[in-house]
Amino acid sequence: MENEPLTSGHVPGEIDTEEARSVGVHGLDRRTALYRHLDIGHRQLLRGIGVSRDHSSTDRGGLGFDQYQQQERGQYDQCRPAAQDDGSLPAHASILRRARTIDVNTPYLISLRHDLSRRDVLRRTAALGASLLVGQRAGGVNAPFSEDDDKFLNDLENANCLYFWEQANPQTGMVRDRCNVRGNDRGGVASIAATGFGLTALCIAESRRFISHSQARDRVLTTLRFLWKKLPNHRGFFYHFADPNTGDRQWDSEVSSVDTAILLCGVLTCSRFFHHQEISDLAYAIFNRVDWTWLSEDTTLLPHGWMPEVGFLPYRWDGYSELMMMYLLGLGSSSHPLPAETWDAWKRVTFEYDGLRYIGAFAPLFVHQYSQAWFDFRGKRDRHADYFRNSVIATDVHRRFCLELAKQFPDYSDNLWGITASDSVHGYVAWGGPPAVGPIDGTVVPSASGGALPFLPRECLSVLRRMKIGWGDHAWCRYGFVNAFNPLKNWYDTDVIGIDTGITVVSAENARSGFVWETFMKNPEARRGMERAGFKPYTPPADERV
Repeated sequence: MENEPLTSGHVPGEIDTEEARSVGVHGLDRRTALYRHLDIGHRQLLRGIGVSRDHSSTDRGGLGFDQYQQQERGQYDQCRPAAQDDGSLPAHASILRRARTIDVNTPYLISLRHDLSRRDVLRRTAALGASLLVGQRAGGVNAPFSEDDDKFLNDLENANCLYFWEQANPQTGMVRDRCNVRGNDRGGVASIAATGFGLTALCIAESRRFISHSQARDRVLTTLRFLWKKLPNHRGFFYHFADPNTGDRQWDSEVSSVDTAILLCGVLTCSRFFHHQEISDLAYAIFNRVDWTWLSEDTTLLPHGWMPEVGFLPYRWDGYSELMMMYLLGLGSSSHPLPAETWDAWKRVTFEYDGLRYIGAFAPLFVHQYSQAWFDFRGKRDRHADYFRNSVIATDVHRRFCLELAKQFPDYSDNLWGITASDSVHGYVAWGGPPAVGPIDGTVVPSASGGALPFLPRECLSVLRRMKIGWGDHAWCRYGFVNAFNPLKNWYDTDVIGIDTGITVVSAENARSGFVWETFMKNPEARRGMERAGFKPYTPPADERV
């Protein structure tokens, strides 16, 4: 049934004030908050964790905890970024989302708990993966949604899409990083990652008839023209934060490799959804301008970014995370392709929790979600893993982890769980687990379960419905869910964050129909990237381990 079109109450924001420069709450910007919790997280990461070498390795020696901690402390201290004069960090949020705590040139296995059998959960997750694969072959996703469930998700997507319609500058298309939904908030910077999610949301909104075809087409054209002609870039890569009105670089932010990748995913989605010559031409001009060979000139591990003041940042995308989409885009480029060996250069650490093994990271849950918002990993694997099933298991492990935390934080339950990087009572925090990263305090983050809808649809939908029914207008707003809330402290965020709203709407649509996967994978660049990385179709056996 056709919904009423979105209507814009947007008034273009003025140039940011000092007050508007606070990306996080209480005047704490996201980079500083994440850096603060990097220290906390590094001290917490190995408490109670058994560290051993994978038995599949030819070297079966063990590594004692004290020896391991001493060995890694020196490596961590060397990578600690230096603060600028104003106390901020010369890197963006993604640089600080994970502590580099292990060298996996040898195949370490991080074992978190050993008290439960893995067989039942593996069978269940394998069955879920198989059902999703069957749904894909039939042209959609065979998700277990009733008519009432589907209406709930449709309402959620409509509200999420409204964020990207109203919080984008209609003259530039640039989407604000965040918005205070409880006040008259017209300021703030734009984020290229939020803009990438926003371009994808426009395709969803048009396909679901939340807006008209002409509205979506015209906004996409405005955005792509601005990206091509006016938004500052360096060798095709864009600055992380920009003024939404002028495109000028904000906060001395870096030219960001991964945030550019998120933007490019949105650009390529539009190129295949709209049968429009100018949109197609602009999309491929923007994509082909990106010089991946410059980024990888002397390394197979891509840097996090570049700054005109200091050159390349010292941090590398060297371990499993949201990096997959970036490497695959580079591999798929026809103008400046990455070498094929870059795909195997980054590390894949195996974790074990409750008998479940999966490739993971000392990082929030979103690392298992972002690349899979666009790239369709279902029914495919490279020589390392089936990454879709890996995210299914990682999500279930996170759910179990939250249920274990219920002993300490009784708000967590089967119908209320999910922790990923978000706002908190004390500012923006990079938290999650297992193992516990950051000062977890019972806060619930809707985008944790929202972004995991394709992996555990029943469980995640149950959480989202419970949030809306149980906490109503405290947790729900014009744009869907607020970024986070804590029932134990009676704290409810006032803000909505673009990238978290983005992963929710894209994941919800993929769980319902597979629309974004199907549209994005029509791009030859996406298919070429996966082919060069060695992905091949396969049918996962029911008892296969990831």
